[in-house]
Amino acid sequence: MPLNAADDAFAARLRAALPDVIRPLTPAYLQEPRGRFAGQGGVLVAPRSTQEVAQVVRLCAEAGVGVVPYGGGTGLVGGQVMPDGPAPVIVSLERMRAVRAVHPTENVIVAEAGVILADLQAAAFDADRLFPLSLASEGSARVGGVLATNAGGVNVLRYGNARDLCLGIEAVLPDGSVLNTLGRLRKDNTGYDLRNLLIGSEGSLGIITAAALKLYPRPAVEGAALFVTRDPQAAVDLLAMAGRRLGGVISAFELISGVSLQFLAETMPDIRQPFAKMPDWMVLIDLGMGAGADAQVALEGLFAEAVQAGLTDDGVIAQSGQQRAEFWALREHIPLANRAIGAIGSHDVSVPISLIPEFITRGGTALAALGDMRVNCFGHLGDGNLHYNVFPARGKTRDDYDAQRSAIKTCVHDLVHQMGGSVSAEHGVGRLKVDDLERYGDPAKLAAMRAIKAALDPRGIMNPGVILRAG
Repeated sequence: MPLNAADDAFAARLRAALPDVIRPLTPAYLQEPRGRFAGQGGVLVAPRSTQEVAQVVRLCAEAGVGVVPYGGGTGLVGGQVMPDGPAPVIVSLERMRAVRAVHPTENVIVAEAGVILADLQAAAFDADRLFPLSLASEGSARVGGVLATNAGGVNVLRYGNARDLCLGIEAVLPDGSVLNTLGRLRKDNTGYDLRNLLIGSEGSLGIITAAALKLYPRPAVEGAALFVTRDPQAAVDLLAMAGRRLGGVISAFELISGVSLQFLAETMPDIRQPFAKMPDWMVLIDLGMGAGADAQVALEGLFAEAVQAGLTDDGVIAQSGQQRAEFWALREHIPLANRAIGAIGSHDVSVPISLIPEFITRGGTALAALGDMRVNCFGHLGDGNLHYNVFPARGKTRDDYDAQRSAIKTCVHDLVHQMGGSVSAEHGVGRLKVDDLERYGDPAKLAAMRAIKAALDPRGIMNPGVILRAG
């Protein structure tokens, strides 16, 4: 059944039912960071409670009006904007910013969907706890969007994705009913796991309004190091060595290419380079340890063994918290340098960790056959997630490659699929990768997803066109 537009008449119905919910629709709510999609007009609402969200969705369901949930607007696959079809209701969770409860002895925090991730981290810190999910966009990303996209970030190796950090959720379903599974239990085997069904559904099955999330003890000792590696295979071998030697204290293990360092030098010369001679590859290792441990000694021991094994011949171990922060600043500025250079295509992919060196080699060869271009491959080696981004050759611009963009994406994604990987590691499907999901997705999985969507959202009002093609 076709959807109806959120027109003036429907806005009047909303205003009559919820006078203080409608907000001016500014351009910020119609944009996404990469500029690939532009939202259309509609009605913006900002409910203050789960009950108000439920009332908005109920009215939309009765009228057949599409609903686009909106968190911090930081998603990179277009899930937060609706570029075509009847104008929707945009449901912003920005006014639902309460941390409802903190239970330090249980290592649990309960927060509403509009809480900014950095504020959640601060609330955990105030309770002498750690909420470990960390993203480049944590200053604006919100809890609801983080869960709806099953966000990853730099600490997945140790703590898991957003899904792994969530104990329970509260959500509004497409008919306006409220699902309350906001329990704080670590074990609850009472039927289908609807929590994990909604996490990662990108607002296509409902709107997450609150969540119970795991906390952890704060590491008493932290440390970091940058080790040069001769190639990605040495980096993978070093990861295995670090895991055997250091076990569960490794919080992050990031791969950084020489191209990343070149882009930083070119666009952000104030960022301090860690080595006099720019290496082709290096890794950033981050540790979080208990009281009495010595991170520098642990990293020195790892470095000595790695040198003996021929995995590294140079490295820098942070001598202070400030130097550790500088290491991370270098890593976190790589996406900004990429943006300044201007990518032809950005690929958020994952492959089995042992196959990463082969993927990087084969990917470079396949792209070279398409023409002259540069590849900046970096990312979360510890969990197999790479940001494999393609850039113009020196002296050219991204516009020179307009005719090749589709072929470049297909080249990279076909290789990922052949190697048993995923073409969407941590950013989600959104609208950007609907075609990719249809091309690479398992047919039985896609059929099951469509059946679930039809059962929970028979009119297709929830974030139309996200993950599954609308209509």
